Amino acid sequence: MQSSRVLRIAVTLVPLLALISFACFLYPFFVISPFRRQGAKELHAALFVAQIGPWLSILCAIACIALVIYAWPGLRGWVRRSGSILCILVALLGAVLTRLNLYEQMLFHPIRGPQFEAAAHAKIDADDIVLAVRIHNASRAYPIREIAYHHVVNDTLAGVPIAATY
Repeated sequence: MQSSRVLRIAVTLVPLLALISFACFLYPFFVISPFRRQGAKELHAALFVAQIGPWLSILCAIACIALVIYAWPGLRGWVRRSGSILCILVALLGAVLTRLNLYEQMLFHPIRGPQFEAAAHAKIDADDIVLAVRIHNASRAYPIREIAYHHVVNDTLAGVPIAATY
């Protein structure tokens, strides 16, 4: 028979481990967001969490599962059992999400096969900034406002594959 003190500790640790696992994803995702300003200290902390997050979240998920298995016979009622399963799912979700680069998935899709027109016909404002590339006698200009969302243009210029980025 499990002691009530050990059971209480297990029941307390399970949601805590689930939150830590999910925080390993959420904190870097929020701080490193490209649409907000970061301070040096919070960026350093977010990069550290992003680095250790995949391993820490897996450890938290494994510990969460083990504690729920251990505590399961002592968990009375559907609320506690459902809550325990929910905590496992949150811990596993954190473990999966720490391994994905969601910014790359959502935001930074490279432009492949861009279309071009002669400079005389291009609709570029006089104050637009362009990224210019010249190889041999061939040249291209990529307007920054067009590639700002994607950050990368995959192209071929003078038979040479290039990745234009800033």
